Amino acid sequence: MVILVLSLDYGRLLHLIRGLEADPLESHMGLGTKNRQKQTADICKQHLRGKYPDKLGLVEEFIVEIEGHPKNCDVTRWGQFTDIKDIKKEMFQRLEIRFQNWLNS
Repeated sequence: MVILVLSLDYGRLLHLIRGLEADPLESHMGLGTKNRQKQTADICKQHLRGKYPDKLGLVEEFIVEIEGHPKNCDVTRWGQFTDIKDIKKEMFQRLEIRFQNWLNS
């Protein structure tokens, strides 16, 4: 390892060190992708809370069901309601159908 480190220039060495310290998800996914996933999650949650203000407790339960416990939350799970065209109206329809089915189960 020492021979390898000595043969690298300083910039490359820093790149390797940062790569070892980086979050594994971050190294495979651009910041833009993570932002879009969080934005999708936020939009879906906001839509449900606005559409069903009289059922906020159930909405919050459903949110935990989708993304997991807040300590181990996975916002990527909201992606199941999106499609390649990213049409919000269709995403909301799929989300509402899933919520209604969850309520009736």
